Amino acid sequence: MPRKQHLQYLRPDIQAEPLIDSWYAWTYMIPPATRARNLTERNIRTMESYIAAPEVHAMAVKNPKMLGGPFVDYNGKRVEEVEQLLRHTIASRQGLLQLSEALVKLDQLIESHARGDSLRLVYLKVPELLRGCVELFYDLYNNISYRIIEPLMYNAWRDREQGQSIALSRTVGDDRPFILSTPRLPSETALELTIPFRSNILDKLFAAKRSPKECDSLMEQCGLLSRDHELFRSMFTCDAPKQYTKYSGSGVRWRYFGHACILIETQTSSYLFDPMLSYTYESSISRYTYEDLPEHIEYVFITHNHNDHVLLETLLQLRERIGYVVVPRNGGGMLADPSLKLILQEIGFKNVLEITELQTIPLNDGYVMGLPFFGEHADLNVQSKIAYLLEINGNKLMFAADSCNFEPTLYQRLREIVGSVRALFIGMECDGSPGSWLYGPLYGKRLPWAYDQARRMNGANCDEVISILDSIECREVFVYAMGQEPWLNYLLCVKYTDESNPIVQSNQLIQRCRDRGIAAERLFGERELVLE
Repeated sequence: MPRKQHLQYLRPDIQAEPLIDSWYAWTYMIPPATRARNLTERNIRTMESYIAAPEVHAMAVKNPKMLGGPFVDYNGKRVEEVEQLLRHTIASRQGLLQLSEALVKLDQLIESHARGDSLRLVYLKVPELLRGCVELFYDLYNNISYRIIEPLMYNAWRDREQGQSIALSRTVGDDRPFILSTPRLPSETALELTIPFRSNILDKLFAAKRSPKECDSLMEQCGLLSRDHELFRSMFTCDAPKQYTKYSGSGVRWRYFGHACILIETQTSSYLFDPMLSYTYESSISRYTYEDLPEHIEYVFITHNHNDHVLLETLLQLRERIGYVVVPRNGGGMLADPSLKLILQEIGFKNVLEITELQTIPLNDGYVMGLPFFGEHADLNVQSKIAYLLEINGNKLMFAADSCNFEPTLYQRLREIVGSVRALFIGMECDGSPGSWLYGPLYGKRLPWAYDQARRMNGANCDEVISILDSIECREVFVYAMGQEPWLNYLLCVKYTDESNPIVQSNQLIQRCRDRGIAAERLFGERELVLE
């Protein structure tokens, strides 16, 4: 007789961290070139530093002023395990180490080349690993640079899925180690699935949070050893998840899920911006979680390629229920600006659309338009950033993300196209990190300290947002993307006080808006509003 199936749900408090070589996987860890540079200049350097002085790291992690720094969060312990991980990484990733070295040599070659001479002979000096995958060029000011032909680079790196895994564990609180500084070492309470990110096995696993599956069948498909069976079974429950209530009104409902994550719903459609979700567990802060999403999401919109706006951990868990993902188009092949479309396709997303500035995509109940997005990228030539104007059931909503309005003329020009809007959503993290915090490993040589401090990844301040309002008529303003929700600490390490400049600036904005008769608030936790 066939074995009777026992159907269960994956628990809503099971977190799923994507890992590459035991480090948290973010978008710059997917393309071979940016992965190679982050491997050598971030991960390996951090491990070497911890092995040399674990007590220094332990003290730094406890210092609020050093939040988000390159400090391993293991309280000065587990040094031997970090050392073992370092040895294994160096032994198994020689190709990536050589690629990182080749990129440095390419930078040196470009820097030493006489400006203005033909580049034909320079190609002969390009490191072997990069031959045919990079194109050299001049700009109109005779500055030499290069672009990576990204599809060829992916194709050349055939073992690029090696080291990918998903770490499952139960979570009961908001505290998690910072993703860019702490490797995820083995734990008795965590189960690591050695499965490539693109595998549809992950879709079946994450679908079990909503539709019950046979636990033993999933366990077999995941290729788990017998010693892991009990832990895997403990991650399932017979209790059905909370029932999702679909919006049935004639207008528009939007819900704030934290940071820059907004869900827009009509009777027929749902749209999700910059997905970044909390898991479901007991907390004193009310929030929406994965359980508060519809069964199917027609479109996911990504504003820019920073890890607090395009989070692989969330996207992989939603992949099987997403219709299309819309990302800003770049295609320039600059090292600091890899293609988001190629990144998402590499990890298994099939329906990825690119949008350019002032291009529109028709929707069931309106349209979405891409808008220019200045700033917040350390003055680098990064094109993978875009704001969105969503016109839905007669309501215009502008999602400006972390736009830094240092050029007000932009919005004066947009006024002719956009007109008035119902609501503006804008970030005001106006004391951003130095550019090296994110892009440091990609520089051929260290950026001078003064330059690094001047070129910070700032969002808008009060005057800059007011300047937008002076150009574009607006009824409501919502400050978001502030990183205040505690379940985002592992991504942003932000802890504000009432005296912190982003809080002071956003408070001033709210008051000045209200003085003008414009509704304004700073979003936190969860928020719902219905537009009729």
